[in-house]
Formats: sequence, structure tokens, C-alpha cells
Amino acid sequence: MAVIEKSLIFEDVDLQQLFGPNDSFIELIDKRFGTEMVFRGDKLILKGPLEEIQLIEKIFKELIYLLNKNKSLDENDVKTVLDLLSLKDSVSGTAFKEDNVIFYGSKDIIRARNPRQMEYYRKVRQNDLVFSIGPAGTGKTFLAVAMALQALRNNEVSRIIITRPAVEAGESLGFLPGDLKEKIDPYLRPLTDALRFMLTPEKVKSLMDKEIIEINPLAYMRGRTLNNSFIILDEAQNATRMQMKMFLTRLGTNSKAVVTGDITQIDLMNRYDSGLTNARDLLQNIEGIEFVYFTKEDVVRHRLVAEIINAYESENTKSND
Repeated sequence: MAVIEKSLIFEDVDLQQLFGPNDSFIELIDKRFGTEMVFRGDKLILKGPLEEIQLIEKIFKELIYLLNKNKSLDENDVKTVLDLLSLKDSVSGTAFKEDNVIFYGSKDIIRARNPRQMEYYRKVRQNDLVFSIGPAGTGKTFLAVAMALQALRNNEVSRIIITRPAVEAGESLGFLPGDLKEKIDPYLRPLTDALRFMLTPEKVKSLMDKEIIEINPLAYMRGRTLNNSFIILDEAQNATRMQMKMFLTRLGTNSKAVVTGDITQIDLMNRYDSGLTNARDLLQNIEGIEFVYFTKEDVVRHRLVAEIINAYESENTKSND
């Protein structure tokens, strides 16, 4: 394999933050590759295989993007970028080169931020029904909304339908003020929040007024056949077995469905009635249906979220002993 030499020049970049405390971020990158790396002022000289040098260049571009966006970098940011851009294709074994951008939103670019999210993105692109199971903070719903908006923008579907079961998690729906719509709105708010992060409020309102985007409780899905649609069932662990069957059989021509949920957060009176755990057991081996399993290591919210999940898992383990 031919060895080449290339120089990267860093201008208008805080090199101390980019390189990390005591150059610790550079060491992480250096350990991952065989390419020789030599720094001279604001210049990095790379000597190694062309393909590897191109990958290192991409890694630095992504780190600079994150640094400019967040005004800081930490070790987790660097490890995430390394894992994502060094990801191996499971079929060919070649270095991952696919663009990880999912949707260009009004406020930010929505990207897959770790290998599991990239697997999620690929499976949704390639299949008509995908189950995304895992803890809070892993991007299950947020990315599903981004993928739905991408499909709509690309004219792959003509509408987006988002639904979730209106199951109470400790609070009583009856005590909420207002009419039925006002009572249901709090259950649907996380979905509208995701839309408003990716589109302007005016655009969201326009699409919903035209019924191009629908957000409804799961009970409103009964009796419908959903063609040319991208359908998301959120909080699916709180759908009963009958509701899950009803939802899955709504899928019509040229439609795609994503089902998201966390089987550790079942709020049904009888947790064994969860349609998500039942579907997981029944549908694993059907061609065209895929499952993506997130873990606490895939959490992309505040770092404390993963630690909170750890604490509750430890408590549950002790109580089961």
C-alpha cells in the first residue's frame, strides 16, 4: 500500500481545546491509526496510507465542527467521532464512509452520533418496519422524527403519522384542565418538541393544518389503512398486545413504520401485557422486520442520564436477588 505525506493546517482553532489536556485527544486518535503524526506549530504532518489519512482528516473536521458548535470538546466527543468514522461495514469490512447526516433542520444538522444510531438509520432506510428498543436519551424518537422528515422532504412518503398510547405514568389524565385535546397534548408534547427543533414553528403548524403531519393518540389509529406514510409509534412499551397488533396491521402500500420504546419503563397495570415485549418475541425472525437495541452506553443526552440509568438498574438487580 502506497505511503503518502499530507499536511493539515489549523487556522482560527483553539488548538489547546482541540488537542485536549496534555494532548490526550491526539493520543486517542494516534492509538487508533498506524499513520505517523507530527505537529509543527499549527500544522499537522501525516505520513501513511492515503485512505487512513483521508479518514483522519475527516475526524479532525468533525471535531472542529463540534468544538465550534459546543465551544468545548470532551473525551466522549472524541471517542464518539472515532467510533463513528472508524466504523467497519459489516458486509465488506471496509472503513465506514457513508454520510451520517440524517436531516438538515432549521436549527441544526441532525446526525447519527454513534455506531448504534448509524445502525438504526441504515435499518430504517432498508426496511419497512423497525423496532427501536432501549433506555431514555439514546435518540430513538428524535431520530425517528428526523428520518420521517427526510422521507417527506425526499417525496418518499406523502405524510407523517406519529402516535403514542395515552397511558398515565403516575399522573391522572382526568385531573388535567381543558377539553380532550388539551388533556391529550401533554402526552404528545415530546413529539411536537422534536418537530419544532427541526422545523420552524410556522412550518410545523402549516404541515399539521394540512394534515401532512398528524400526531394522535394510538386509539385514533383503529380502522385506518395508512398508505404512502412514515408512521412512528412512540412509547410502545405502553401499548397493549391488542393495540400493537392493531397498529402493525395499519401499514399500507408504500409505507414505513418505526416503533420505539423502553421495556424498563412499562406503565401498564400488568407489565406482561406490553405489546412491545410481545412483538419482540413474536416478530424477531420475519424478513423485512428489524430490531435495534440501544443500551445505556448509547445515551447522547447529558452524561448524568447514563449514570441515573445505571443507578436504577443496580437497584433493580439488588431487589431481584
